[in-house]
Amino acid sequence: MSNSLLFSEPQVRVADLRRHVGEEVTIKGWLYNARSSGKILFPQVRDGSGIVQCVVVKNAVRPEVWEALDHLGQESSLIVRGRVREDARAPGGYELDVTDAEVVQAATGYPITPKEHGVEFLLDHRHLWIRSRRQHAILRVRHTVVRAVRDFLDGEGFILCDAPILTPAACEGTTTLFEVNYFEDEKAYLTQSGQLYNEATAAAFGRVYCFGPTFRAEKSKTRRHLTEFWMVEPEMAYATIDDVMELSERFLTAIVARVLDERREELKILERDTSKLERIAPPFPRLHYDEAVRLLQQGHENGALATRFEWGGDFGAPDETYISQLFDRPVMVHRFPAAVKAFYMARDPERPELALGVDVLAPEGYGEIIGGGERATSLEFLEEQIRAHELPREAFEWYLDLRRYGSVPHAGFGMGIERCVAWLCGVEHVRETIPFPRMLYRLRP
Repeated sequence: MSNSLLFSEPQVRVADLRRHVGEEVTIKGWLYNARSSGKILFPQVRDGSGIVQCVVVKNAVRPEVWEALDHLGQESSLIVRGRVREDARAPGGYELDVTDAEVVQAATGYPITPKEHGVEFLLDHRHLWIRSRRQHAILRVRHTVVRAVRDFLDGEGFILCDAPILTPAACEGTTTLFEVNYFEDEKAYLTQSGQLYNEATAAAFGRVYCFGPTFRAEKSKTRRHLTEFWMVEPEMAYATIDDVMELSERFLTAIVARVLDERREELKILERDTSKLERIAPPFPRLHYDEAVRLLQQGHENGALATRFEWGGDFGAPDETYISQLFDRPVMVHRFPAAVKAFYMARDPERPELALGVDVLAPEGYGEIIGGGERATSLEFLEEQIRAHELPREAFEWYLDLRRYGSVPHAGFGMGIERCVAWLCGVEHVRETIPFPRMLYRLRP
């Protein structure tokens, strides 16, 4: 590391240059791109907050500075000092007339170039790919989504009560569990959801949420699946499926509004059609499962779906895509057959074969981003479900206690951050919406 005068100077972030027009400032970052015009260099420097185009005139800097900057490789780290000038033609609207500079580390042979690279190559170099303009924009949107999630729930009186990552049993089904060795030859599992623990904290605090990584050992390579993803899960005591749908509606509307307010530039980089996001406002369409089945069967009859959907099944990606494309905002499909939903889901008292659950499908074919519903309150019913699903009774005794001591109607949902970000950014695959994606057969970098 350098101990030079430039290195010790306080830095100004590129994002804050608008506050320093006419002033001389120091930028510390990396060379994003560069071009030359004879005796003038135009290096673009990124510092994580943005990119600024610098102007280096040969006779305006020391010879050693010119020599150091000339032919400098992409992603070399450097410090530049210069005067801030407003210029509408420049990236970000400002330029830096350089008076001094120092190369901290000269990089050569940066592997990600402007040419086309295959997806596998880019994933192998994900640690570098996240420096690119597009990936940077996506992850900035993700940051805003996370902040919007927390701010909305905090503002609604929810208490953050994070759930454990290591659990003794399945929550969403035993076929997608990641098993790990615990102490004394005991087995544990990476969490599929924090929802069961949310039910306990909701009985203590009324309104709670957990927010953290969740894991599904699904051998799937679809554009909507990751084996490790982040999920936010609010839970409410004294609540029903209708409360879940109402909260989901306001929740998503608030997130979209926040992203549109704070990330217009990033959405522009991603070439996102923001007019489609601007339509997101209550009320959201609400479809009974029966009606959704009719729409899917009509889709098969008119040739839009290859396979006829039969009542009783769960939706696959083509089904979700077809339904969501019929609406210009998220659509809520509720009351699925109980046979395709989790053991803890409450039943519809008017039609016991149906669960009081809801899936919220994002428009434009992005599919399910929220799943939730009302939880069963009967001790006897849950005991019967645990037996029917052949779950280990001892692992759920604490959960059954919640029905023995103060059981009340309660409900909640889970939203995958990556699917939400993919929809808002208009990107095809969720692998771009998390810094380091974990998918089938991929654990690196």
